[in-house]
Amino acid sequence: MNENLFSSFITPMAMGLPIVVVIVMAPSIMFPSPSRLINNRLISIQQWLVQLMLKQMLSTHNQKGQTWALMLMSLILFIGSTNLLGLLPHSFTPTTQLSLNLGMAIPLWAGTVITGFRYKTKASLAHFLPQGTPLPLIPMLVIIETISLFIQPVALAVRLTANITAGHLLIHLIGGATLALMNLSAAASIVTFIILMLLTILEFAVALIQAYVFTLLVSLYLHDNT
Repeated sequence: MNENLFSSFITPMAMGLPIVVVIVMAPSIMFPSPSRLINNRLISIQQWLVQLMLKQMLSTHNQKGQTWALMLMSLILFIGSTNLLGLLPHSFTPTTQLSLNLGMAIPLWAGTVITGFRYKTKASLAHFLPQGTPLPLIPMLVIIETISLFIQPVALAVRLTANITAGHLLIHLIGGATLALMNLSAAASIVTFIILMLLTILEFAVALIQAYVFTLLVSLYLHDNT
């Protein structure tokens, strides 16, 4: 019987209703909140990592850009934890859905662009027409720069979707090959199993790196507009 490779990307249903909202809220259980005056080791490590990421993200931002600190930290923690939870067996990864990623990318991109037009109107408009452009090329350059501006959120969402989906598909294919080879060749099965383990470790790294890249690009868009 042929198995659908994309079955793991289908939105799970319960009683005929999608349960994506419950799944999206699940990563919050990975970040415990302090319930006493003295933090334990887990919360101390969590706070240290958040402060480290904050320092890295906001080192080049001015005062207006630093007001986005809570938003950027919430974004990277949400995407990273969602990607990691999606690597568990019989789980679902919401970030493999382009609709969810576009739902994150478009409002954040729009917020940075609106901030730029509000506080740096002349500089934001100047991006559409570089200085010294020949007169005949002005209409073409304005169109190209406008298209490139509107492509930014799509590129954010597609990059995250493609990387997470590709990794999950590779794990699915190699895992199926490992099971199929168990009855044919033990040596080949062991080799594919080792490749599967290495790919799984790589996927853990990709899950965190893609969260960082997504948030870093939003931070760069914010830096250009504040």
